[in-house]
Parts: sequence; structure tokens; C-alpha cells
Amino acid sequence: MSQNGLTFLIREEGMVLKPYLCSANTATIGVGCTFYEDGRRVKLSDPPISKERAIELLKLVLKGFEQKVARVTRDDINQNQFDALVSLAFNIGTAAFDGSTVLKRVNANPNDPAIQQAFEAWRLSAGKPILLARRQREYRLYAKK
Repeated sequence: MSQNGLTFLIREEGMVLKPYLCSANTATIGVGCTFYEDGRRVKLSDPPISKERAIELLKLVLKGFEQKVARVTRDDINQNQFDALVSLAFNIGTAAFDGSTVLKRVNANPNDPAIQQAFEAWRLSAGKPILLARRQREYRLYAKK
């Protein structure tokens, strides 16, 4: 993920230095991390972390998402497309990303305008339509040349 993509993801996820429950009712810390680099799940009883640790943790956890997106997507997508897809995968999880219409459409034709609707389909969190604006921003990043 580029520095631009990392900045985008931090802005979208926000940074909370103590454990909290996200909109999906999952224990989360730092920049949207629900687990630590060693695979342990975040618990609400975990101690707070520093801003530096939150960024370090994000970069370590993000490696798996970056590798997954790189493995399952075409080789000819650009950096902004990759960054937007990693942001989506980080937020919805790699299993959901694997089966997503976004991935199918990107791999068929990365310039297909229908990719926007595929991003926007991932607008729900815990059954609530709270992610539409994020998906629109992710698509704008994806479409940026």
C-alpha cells in the first residue's frame, strides 16, 4: 500500500488508542485492528496503545491484506486501485473480498464503470447502511488515475 493509501485508510478507519467496540460489535484498537500481529484477537480489557504503536500494528496487520489482494487481482491494476481494494478488504475481511462482485468485476475489466456499484453494495455494517460514504470515497480513490 502506498503512503497515500495508508493515509486514506487511517482517515477512513480513525485511530482509537484504547480498545472499543466497532459498529459490528467487535473489539477493535488503533486503526481498525481487531487482532494483533501474532493473531490474538483484541479484547476490551487490553491496555491502551500509543499512536506510534497503532500505526506499527496497522502496517503489520495490513501485510496479510496486501498480500491477499495482490494474489487474487490482476497484475495490471494501478496503485490507487490496489490501495482502494486493500482498504475494502481490510474493512470487510478477506473471505468476503474473495467472493465479492468487486473482485470479479476488477478481474474481468478493471475499468468497468459497474465497479462503482459493486463497491457501494458493501454499505452495511451490522445491518446498518453506515458505510456508503466510505465506499464512495474508496471508489473515487480506485478510479483516480
